[in-house]
Amino acid sequence: MTEIIEHNIPRDETAALIAAARAGDRDAFGELVVRYEAAVYATALRQLGNHAEAEELTQDVFVQAYERLYQLRDPRRFGGWLRSITVRMAINRRTRCRQPASADPEIFEATATDDNSPVDRAVARERAAGLHSGLARLGELDRATLVAFYLEGQSLVEMSDEFSSPVGTIKRRLHVARKRLAEQLGQLAAV
Repeated sequence: MTEIIEHNIPRDETAALIAAARAGDRDAFGELVVRYEAAVYATALRQLGNHAEAEELTQDVFVQAYERLYQLRDPRRFGGWLRSITVRMAINRRTRCRQPASADPEIFEATATDDNSPVDRAVARERAAGLHSGLARLGELDRATLVAFYLEGQSLVEMSDEFSSPVGTIKRRLHVARKRLAEQLGQLAAV
């Protein structure tokens, strides 16, 4: 799961920078770049696995974000919006840059592997069912916190807004909720 981590950036401040950037203030957008560049780069690196490609993609993401800033509906979702741009552009880059496969049948036969055997798929389904069972046994706040972060991909700041709690509290809730989920999964495994 990819995530753009926002370092205690007040949502009003981010919204003000976005409003100024939309009005043509390049310095305001430059401040947004400074604040989010490391997170965009980390997401790009996870997607591409190559430092040079990730650096280039990071620049391209901010160029596209600047050009399409008018499309951002909710300035509080800037981090998630950047993340989606980064992931989409990384997928496009990987697709465009793939080397064509050799048509030699011996090459295909030698490299063909089935990483998803029926047993692997059955184990994955069983793990997913166990995870959902464990989530169902948690309290509402723990479940909502884990679902928002891991399944919905919300950033810490987005969660802070949604739960009306400081980012530090959200981090603590995530930590506690993960421990409680691990306990529930351990109990399910013992049954």
